[in-house]
Amino acid sequence: MITRSAARDALLLWFGSRAGLLMVTLLGTALGAYADKWRKWDAGLFITIAQYGYDGEPGKPVDDGLPAFFPGFPMLLRVVHLVVPDWAAAGLLISLAAGAVAVVALARLAELEGASGWMAVLALLLFPMAVFLAAGYSESLFLAFAIPAWLAARQGQWSLAASLAAGASCVRITGLFLAVALVVEFLTRREPVRQAGWLVVPFAPLVAYSYFQHGRSGDWLAWKHAQEAGWGRDFAWPWEAWKTTWRSAMGSDDFAVAFRMEIAGAVVAFAVLIWLLVLRRWSELVYTGLQAAALMTSAYYLSIPRSLLLWFPLWVLVAKVATRRPWVMVVYALICGPLMLLNAERFLSGAWAG
Repeated sequence: MITRSAARDALLLWFGSRAGLLMVTLLGTALGAYADKWRKWDAGLFITIAQYGYDGEPGKPVDDGLPAFFPGFPMLLRVVHLVVPDWAAAGLLISLAAGAVAVVALARLAELEGASGWMAVLALLLFPMAVFLAAGYSESLFLAFAIPAWLAARQGQWSLAASLAAGASCVRITGLFLAVALVVEFLTRREPVRQAGWLVVPFAPLVAYSYFQHGRSGDWLAWKHAQEAGWGRDFAWPWEAWKTTWRSAMGSDDFAVAFRMEIAGAVVAFAVLIWLLVLRRWSELVYTGLQAAALMTSAYYLSIPRSLLLWFPLWVLVAKVATRRPWVMVVYALICGPLMLLNAERFLSGAWAG
């Protein structure tokens, strides 16, 4: 049964952790420069799209990687910018608000599954890549749609689930995997056929975005080709991707550290997939497995650990184990907490952190 305290505990953890991160990152930084300190990597690209569109800033070379970013976050960023003049600050506020929605939904989903809600939220917030939930990235906004969508599906509210999943599809290509997983969930629950029409809705934004980019560039798969052009994410067989990443991880430069993180993330991802398979959690296995397949058939591993933030079934599973054995959460916190702070420092210093 979902308790009223689930939302309260989730929000206390979320805003408490944000306050702590604020205090740490303000050390040695002028208040006016705080937002700019977070304008790193993809955060700057989202701002570029919000300001100028997918052709980029006028007078500068076109960034062929921009169509890889779905329009949901830039569109919301443009709206918030009407009230918040600083683009970077607007992005941070979106993630702050969206993250609050996401953790409340995660806590309620965990309790629906018979686990501790606050433990699921804490597992997410202590994950080494959790800095991206605070940054002006799309992870928090995606989860703010995806987790409530899954919660609604579990409660048989398919119109709500489909509508929220459509919002997730506006934010990231991961919405495609969520849409497919909802179909599997619908079938395994043997829901009434009359509700099946709702399952089409989450696919609509993906079609609309492909249509938009085709009109702009003549390319129906512009988002995919943008990933190849911007980050070299061409298709590779899984063993080739592993070998390339392994060789890159053996170096001594800063990027070698990032590739070691990628390998660790791939190991965790594989373990989670086995876990879900053993438990016969078919819909969650489809959601996570499709993501893993896409990430592990790239030319090299890129952003696998960060993608694990979006694996909300993982945080529910961790909470279920920790609810029965509280020492698991203590060990998890002791291992992941320092890594999370270290990775936050890497991100804020401008290093590639996932």
